[in-house]
Amino acid sequence: MRFFSKITAICNIFFIIYVILWFVEMHNRKVGNSDLIIPLSWLEGTSVVLGYLSIVVNALFLLLCFIFYSFKSNIKVSRWILIFNIVIFCCQIYWHFIFKDF
Repeated sequence: MRFFSKITAICNIFFIIYVILWFVEMHNRKVGNSDLIIPLSWLEGTSVVLGYLSIVVNALFLLLCFIFYSFKSNIKVSRWILIFNIVIFCCQIYWHFIFKDF
């Protein structure tokens, strides 16, 4: 579980990078121009894909943590990683389901 928590934290960092890239792209885009301001290289493309998939990985991690805590199982996950993942999950829910609809 400790390894999965670190993978989840890394995916959440890629989500933050994805959001920053999106804001840079939208801020620098001219009206009526559909060309990309920042051409996505393989590294930026990977960070965008991991940013999109991070909500699934994070939801699975938090679900497993909830199941383990409900059965009083002792999991060795750092408290700061758990809090970080909960905060980022709330941001991901807002980003994917509320903010992107406007």
